[in-house]
Amino acid sequence: MKFASHKLCLVLAGAAIVLAGCTKKPDRPAPTQTVMGQQPGGPGINTAPTTADFGANQGLQVRTDGFDPTGQNRELLKANAVYFDFDKSDIKPAEREKLKAVKDYLDKNPTHRVLLEGHCDWRGTAEYNLALGDRRANAAKKYLQTLGVPVARLETLSKGSLEASKNADDAAMAKDRRVDAIVLDPARAAPNPL
Repeated sequence: MKFASHKLCLVLAGAAIVLAGCTKKPDRPAPTQTVMGQQPGGPGINTAPTTADFGANQGLQVRTDGFDPTGQNRELLKANAVYFDFDKSDIKPAEREKLKAVKDYLDKNPTHRVLLEGHCDWRGTAEYNLALGDRRANAAKKYLQTLGVPVARLETLSKGSLEASKNADDAAMAKDRRVDAIVLDPARAAPNPL
């Protein structure tokens, strides 16, 4: 019996400690008693912000230079895409003039770099097309280097057939077999570590 009474005393003492730690929750103040008072969601909740709300010097820029947020401009040299024959990576003599125009652009814009992006048509496996796109981009890079463009101003990337038109006709496939020259702005685009 002594053991049972000691056990009961311990249980009651533990319950008293637990109950002593619980306090009554405070009452929430009525909205009229708060600093802001009762409001329907704050001022201007249903209106669009204007330039007056932000001021003129909030660090927001309107981009008009054609560069996207990653520092790429795909439009500047779009007309200088280099096209290839089926399953080939050698640069045809007629396409070399386009790469000379890329070199001229780089000469006039010494802070910019160019990304040479290799593409393929939809035929072939994804792995084969990635390798072919890489060979095409590197062929354009080597040709630009022979024209005197420093290697530090050139990057390559293969897209393979990722952006190709599936089951396309011959004219569409001819447009998919290319290297695009994409201008990179060094102020916004980090160099490729590879």
